[in-house]
Amino acid sequence: MTAQLTATRPPATSLAPAALTALLFGSLLPMLSFFMVNVSLPAIGANLHASAGSLQLVVGAYGIAAATLLVVGGRLGDGFGRRRLLLLGLTGFAIASLVCAIAPSVAVLLLARIVQGASAAAVTPQVLASITSLMTGEHRTRGMALFGVANGISAALGQILGGVLTDANPFGLGWRSVFVVLALGALVALIAIAATVPDTKAVQAHRVDLVGAGLLALTLVLLLLPLTEGRALHWPLWTWLSLAAVVPAVGLLALHQHRAERSGHAPLIPPSVLRHRAMRIGLLMAVGFFTSFGGFMFVFAIATQAGAHMSALEGGLSLLPLAIGFLITCIWGPALQRRYGVAMIIAGWIINAVGYVLLAIAALVLWPDVTVLKLALPMLVAGIGSGLVMIPMIGVVVSQVPPAQAGLGSGILLTSQQTCLALGAATVGTVFLSLTTTSWGFRGALAAVALGLAAIAILMAPITNQLRRAGA
Repeated sequence: MTAQLTATRPPATSLAPAALTALLFGSLLPMLSFFMVNVSLPAIGANLHASAGSLQLVVGAYGIAAATLLVVGGRLGDGFGRRRLLLLGLTGFAIASLVCAIAPSVAVLLLARIVQGASAAAVTPQVLASITSLMTGEHRTRGMALFGVANGISAALGQILGGVLTDANPFGLGWRSVFVVLALGALVALIAIAATVPDTKAVQAHRVDLVGAGLLALTLVLLLLPLTEGRALHWPLWTWLSLAAVVPAVGLLALHQHRAERSGHAPLIPPSVLRHRAMRIGLLMAVGFFTSFGGFMFVFAIATQAGAHMSALEGGLSLLPLAIGFLITCIWGPALQRRYGVAMIIAGWIINAVGYVLLAIAALVLWPDVTVLKLALPMLVAGIGSGLVMIPMIGVVVSQVPPAQAGLGSGILLTSQQTCLALGAATVGTVFLSLTTTSWGFRGALAAVALGLAAIAILMAPITNQLRRAGA
């Protein structure tokens, strides 16, 4: 995703507002898809008679496809034209969304979600690369900041919108209306981008590392499939064999990446980028944040609807304060980041932990009499903390990587984002679902998960502080 304009095209310093808006709207769709579906999972399960493990796979299949192909999508855009691949990705996204909307079974839904995730992987890197190549200086900084804002807001608003649509049941579609809206959104983005965004491509495109992508996909499947299905199946032998096979799969992936880079090829995850201390710290931060966030969003949807018997609308609206918290950080975050730098992210982890502790207390004291208003304070605090961490994370980390590798660094962090969102639903979701069948029940399970996520946030604070020694 490192980008230079072709020699036939003079560099631009900025983008027309309509073009930037179109790009940012297109970037919303992959994250909206992930989180809009989250709040619809109970309705999907009831309608398609899907198990809890299958519902985890509805989330995980999308995340695996997106994570595996994200860097591949960036490389293809470099070679064939970013707008061209962006339009192709949006087309595939719209078609896959429509198939999801008419899916007669969970198997068809899972297949369509894989295609939807693969299409999303063609969208996100083209948006980032287009902003990088078509904007310079302060314009580029502003564009990247707006990209982070769009991702943060879409995470919270996705579940609210999903809840509204599922509960409103427009035209009797129920949860299927979520996918119809995603398809219509992709169509609008496609038309707007085709009309306003100029095409760019890299002067020297790198060969796509299909072997690396295949090994990454194998690793993720070996890890996530047993984690999502093992609990419901009482952990048969194949689940343990699959988990054991993750270690050699990771070894093969690492070996292939080293060999590809030594031979002058462009690996999927370049080891030279990972040698930068700031990059390794950033990956730890991304794993901690996105695994927690993806797991929390999955757990919260199940807990509020299946446990507290909220409607999908109430469950979605419970996250409105979280979205407001994100919005507050969007407004004040850039100024705070310029003034405090890494300290802002550290404060975000601590505030995030406080929000999760308040949620645990609310669950223990109020359950099952929890309402949108009673959950407002924990959600607001968690939203502010999450925004202070998520929005500046990529920019702060990538700024410490040499400019020639900044695009690759962004790609690695975005790949970890998609991977960990799916991993969170699988791991945190499995722990939560296991606890609900014990004497802990939904109340104890939600409180335990919230306290566990608070502990992770606290542990991430000193790790983030290491960025100062790396020069951030």
